[in-house]
Amino acid sequence: MSESNNLLGVGSRVKHPAYGDGVIIGLDVAAYKAVFMTYGVKLVGKEYDSWEIIEAIPAENNISFSEAEKSLMRILRTYNGLKENVELGDKWVNGTLILKPYDDGLKSKDMPIDTFFHKIVMIRDRIRVMEQRINSSGLTDEEKVNLQQYITRIYGSLTSFNILFKYKDDHFKGEKK
Repeated sequence: MSESNNLLGVGSRVKHPAYGDGVIIGLDVAAYKAVFMTYGVKLVGKEYDSWEIIEAIPAENNISFSEAEKSLMRILRTYNGLKENVELGDKWVNGTLILKPYDDGLKSKDMPIDTFFHKIVMIRDRIRVMEQRINSSGLTDEEKVNLQQYITRIYGSLTSFNILFKYKDDHFKGEKK
């Protein structure tokens, strides 16, 4: 990787034999600055060739710090290394979800909305883990794309619950039409 056109760029994903999964977050003169889930930021020489390159992004692709930060946040969420604080919308705080059956002879079910909201957030977290496992599996690209389409549809089905989220960035996003 001594030629500049073969350098890994910011956002490239790697797997180091000692440090595990990581992402290139910067380039120094002789080393990559990479962040690893368990070991944090490490400098790895540009000539190092014992790691697996999972996704290479060419070094000539310049991206802004904020784009790199967003990518890093997505990667940390995917690998469950970041516990994000997803907030319930203010109007729902201390609210109650009431499920009332059509038949008046049957009992209604009441549940605090924050308990229900927590279950929705856990579904989202588990779907993200499933996506990561699919992407790192030995499946063919076609099989991965087919499964990813199902996951996108699952997110689309969950958009009904977006009303519960305080911030739009936390919303479920399905297929774009």
